[in-house]
Amino acid sequence: MAVEIEMRARFDKDTHDALVERLVRDGEDLGQDNKLIHFFVLPDQLLKVTDNQSADTAKITLKDSRIGQGAAFGETEFAIAKEDVAKAVQLFGALGFEDTRHEAFNFRRNFRFGGVEIAVKWSEAWGYHAEFEVLLPDGASDAARDEAAAQILDAAAELGIAVMTEQELATFTAEFEAKEAARKAAAQNAEIR
Repeated sequence: MAVEIEMRARFDKDTHDALVERLVRDGEDLGQDNKLIHFFVLPDQLLKVTDNQSADTAKITLKDSRIGQGAAFGETEFAIAKEDVAKAVQLFGALGFEDTRHEAFNFRRNFRFGGVEIAVKWSEAWGYHAEFEVLLPDGASDAARDEAAAQILDAAAELGIAVMTEQELATFTAEFEAKEAARKAAAQNAEIR
């Protein structure tokens, strides 16, 4: 299982625009990467079905941890046919994960800067934000993980972006999950009436 070292940052539109401008100038522009993602937020894992609308591809991803539980994520990922996205979502729902599901469309543009892949995004839940990541091979040592984390922090600092702490991430995701649960409960109550 590959290991992804990932950190996130949230910011306003002006910071988003300045970051994109800087990365276009000083980084490698990897292009638009808009995605509709179906997240299944499990107690200690994150399962995703991704419809990559920019690349006309799809995939299923399982991360062995959740946002706010550390920067290192073991990740298993495989491609599926784009026309099978709805079936995959239905399958995971039938397996009992429907109550854990939420959907998010991400406007996203990818860059590489200082050896770090940076996805600059906007979504309804997160607003303007970015993911900084370095992908390591299966069995990467603790030293390699620490080096990747330092590489991300260095790239973010050079770009003037403060990454979120694990506590900030845990708080943000808990608040989002609570709002999402309340929204689903309200919708279900409205259907019953």
